[in-house]
Amino acid sequence: MYSQLISWVVLLYFLAGLVYLLAAVFVQPRLNRIGLLFLWVGLGLHTLSLGWRWVDSYRLGIGHAPLSNFYESLLFFAWSLVGVVLLGYRRQARDYLGFLTATLACLLLAYASFGGMAMEINPLVPALKSNWLVVHVITCFLGYAAFTLGFGAAGLYLFQARRPKPVQAASGRIGHLELDRLVYRTTLVGFFLLTLGILTGAVWAESAWGSYWSWDPKETWSLITWLIYAALLHARLVKGWYGKRIAVLAVVGFLAMLFTYFGVSFLLPGLHAYLT
Repeated sequence: MYSQLISWVVLLYFLAGLVYLLAAVFVQPRLNRIGLLFLWVGLGLHTLSLGWRWVDSYRLGIGHAPLSNFYESLLFFAWSLVGVVLLGYRRQARDYLGFLTATLACLLLAYASFGGMAMEINPLVPALKSNWLVVHVITCFLGYAAFTLGFGAAGLYLFQARRPKPVQAASGRIGHLELDRLVYRTTLVGFFLLTLGILTGAVWAESAWGSYWSWDPKETWSLITWLIYAALLHARLVKGWYGKRIAVLAVVGFLAMLFTYFGVSFLLPGLHAYLT
């Protein structure tokens, strides 16, 4: 049943992205409200589907949060992205940024549904049988979601920088200052959450593998991502950087985050291989 709900969620996110794009291209502020409504309904069904999968795991006698494999992580990543935007940055969820949010969530769910990966609910491997699982995964993916929104703002900033005038948004002009602030604020949130994710992961690793840090590829690339965003915040707060240079760092950090999540999972085998 939850797989059918996910199909509806994919459709709702697709429609939200389409409406947001129309709002941006044809400068129609009222379309943003429709896109926002699609996002809210989609998030509600998305939450229901995750809860349903969680309950099903108990019905099967397994009983664990839907966060244990790559398929479930894709579902939660998409949920985190939409949730962070709607609950923390709803005013910015308009036009091109709304389009980016809805489209990326739709693509994540479509890949999860049609990417050929295992969707069955299976018992946890021994390393995942820990109370730290939920805390570690949730903090990491909420951080990823914040970084993704920051990437969208940075990309739009760099696009505008190549034009003589800012892009006219349907609900008001999206200026460089607003985008620059959004990049900074989302980076702060994402950096805090990623830091918590790394720390809780280290505690979990000690109980599971007997060591807080083993230089596993996932750990190494998480650290690289953390260092890039730490450099961004240092440049902003200490060096006084803003604008284009900060936007470029946000894009670089996002690419490192993507490789941490996707690239490491498929290209660099390690202790986190069970997540695929």
